[in-house]
Amino acid sequence: MKKKAAAKVKRSASKPKKTKASTKKSRRTAAPAHAPERKPSIADDPRYSQAVGNYQAGLKAMQERKFERAKTLLEKVVEGASRELADRAAVHLSTCNQQLARSGTTFKTQEEHYDYAVALMNQGSYDEARTHLEKILKQNAKADYAVYGLAVLDCLQGRVEDALRHLDESIRQNPAHRIHARNDTDFQNLADDPRFTELLYPEPGIEPPPATSSWKR
Repeated sequence: MKKKAAAKVKRSASKPKKTKASTKKSRRTAAPAHAPERKPSIADDPRYSQAVGNYQAGLKAMQERKFERAKTLLEKVVEGASRELADRAAVHLSTCNQQLARSGTTFKTQEEHYDYAVALMNQGSYDEARTHLEKILKQNAKADYAVYGLAVLDCLQGRVEDALRHLDESIRQNPAHRIHARNDTDFQNLADDPRFTELLYPEPGIEPPPATSSWKR
């Protein structure tokens, strides 16, 4: 007896299903990183801020020639916590002490005081020279030589209007200054100014006789 051939089972080749790769990347929310704690700096110290304020105020006082006040402020900075500011303040403090020592110099006469102011002028210390000349005039408003000295100083500093005003005032107080000014090379910056010429060479009959003066330059 013949055996029936086993029926062939059709096998369907099952193709593996391809899954489309997702083009969108999954977004992951990263946990927020904790920022490192900031160490407090010296700028956060209120004592440092105060030292900076004193330092700036001290420099301003020096510019205004208020050396006593500047000294007080700068001494506080030197004693403060900031080494850098203290070193800077120490330099300016030394300058204040020098200025105060000079201003405290005593003079036997006003003429001696004037000579000191002239020496400062010759050294180029114009601001300090002006301080002493003005101090002489506060003590003696009739110190015509100090007014003349201011005229010279104004000219050296390029303050033309002030120079002419002080020169005119000094000549009114003492006509001898007209002769001095004619031979004073410090007035060379005014040589081409007609107002300067009129002061030194007035019309005949206007110029009064020269008076004696203790002025020295």
